[in-house]
Amino acid sequence: MENGKIYLSPEYEVVRSDEKCIRCRVCERQCADDVHYYDADADRMCALDENCVNCHRCVSVCPTHALKIKVSENRFRENDNWSDTKVREVYLQANSGGVMLGAMGTPLKYPTYWDKILINASQVTNPSIDPLREPMETRTFLGKKNQKTVRDADGRLVTKFTSPQIELDAPIMFSAMSYGSISYNAHASLARAATELGICYNTGEGGLHEDFYPYGANTIVQVASGRFGVHADYLMAGAGIEIKMGQGAKPGIGGHLPGRKVGPDVSRTRMIPEGSDAISPAPHHDIYSIEDLRQLVYSLKEATAYRKPVIVKISAVHNVAAIASGIARSGADIIAIDGFKGGTGAAPSRIRDNVGIPIELALGAVDSRLREEGIRDEVSVVVGGSIHSSTDVVKAIALGADAVYIGTAALLALGCHLCRSCHKNNCNWGIATQNPTLVKRLNPDYGARRLVNLVSAWKHEIMEVMGGMGINSIEALRGNRLMLRGVDLNEKELEILGIKYAGESI
Repeated sequence: MENGKIYLSPEYEVVRSDEKCIRCRVCERQCADDVHYYDADADRMCALDENCVNCHRCVSVCPTHALKIKVSENRFRENDNWSDTKVREVYLQANSGGVMLGAMGTPLKYPTYWDKILINASQVTNPSIDPLREPMETRTFLGKKNQKTVRDADGRLVTKFTSPQIELDAPIMFSAMSYGSISYNAHASLARAATELGICYNTGEGGLHEDFYPYGANTIVQVASGRFGVHADYLMAGAGIEIKMGQGAKPGIGGHLPGRKVGPDVSRTRMIPEGSDAISPAPHHDIYSIEDLRQLVYSLKEATAYRKPVIVKISAVHNVAAIASGIARSGADIIAIDGFKGGTGAAPSRIRDNVGIPIELALGAVDSRLREEGIRDEVSVVVGGSIHSSTDVVKAIALGADAVYIGTAALLALGCHLCRSCHKNNCNWGIATQNPTLVKRLNPDYGARRLVNLVSAWKHEIMEVMGGMGINSIEALRGNRLMLRGVDLNEKELEILGIKYAGESI
């Protein structure tokens, strides 16, 4: 102990092969966390292990593959009640007196229900479909659906929607990540990719940079409690408007962008002073009931001449079905539900790791409730929070979603290494930073191409899986829980999900 503080051993160790190291100092130049340095007297590269966040930037750029990062073997004595992590957390808070912050989704080992759900396949009486040679529809429309079949004077079906819709060529959108929490180049990558793919990306609560207005037809603009960057042109720019009531990584908690990330561009876009902290309060101070929410929904509709569908985003909590029912009756066109494994730029670790419920259970409960009340077609449902692959998308739609949001998967496609230090503004991959030197590391041309590749691959896989199920459209898949079966689930979990156990007949 020194100066009243207990110093802990580093979490990671930098292992360097002196035989392979050529002292090129690339690792030193590329590390934003000041881990590597050159010792001229000894003519060798050294490392400050305590600064390492395990981002793997140095490992990736080392020309001789002389580096590797390993978890430190220095651990407190084994104790099932007090693990090494728990002891370290107590020491850290005793040292600082502060709240522990964490980025991305929870690292704790909670059940992933997607992995416990299996998809049925067609056999003899329900033949499979070849998506390469037969029609397969992956488009989906988000918004209120017509309640009655209408024909014109000649008896032909009227196929035009009476309410505004968001049309997606695939049932996938890039979830809300604000300009400020992620870089200009990251936003450019998302906007370009969404436009090429015929889907949408979400601005998050940071407003829309003036350069990205041309991508408005593929943009969801967000209205959060801080109202950052919200004005008439912003609302009219997007394909839809999302009211953010909650976020899966921090239910009941507001947002906070540190002032060190608020440079000139972010300041202008968010309409706040440069260098000031951007704090979104936890509640909207004009919303304390469904009636208040309804007033904001219709205020936004009035402001946009009823041409934009309105989304209400909530976090997945234990009474989410009742909340969703109220939102559907508030006049909202779309409900977005964010599960507790969803990512974030920064959240109190205790909230991120312990508050909320898995998106799979929330989705099952919401879809069942809306169907029971006969209002399922009054609103579309979009879900997010640890959508890892194309099969997760298929399972989500079969459980009742119209589309999904992906955030962490999109960041991984851009090069994110999940080092969980987004809030430090030191992202070595140029994604979660406003440092101009680091931002340049993400080329938006390459970033957009990687995102297009990812979603295109998922789209092909979705068609293959649907073909194997004997289903040829997203609309036919939506809510088709008979095509799902559970394994390693108890009766209550199966009941909430609304599916049967593997091997159980219809």
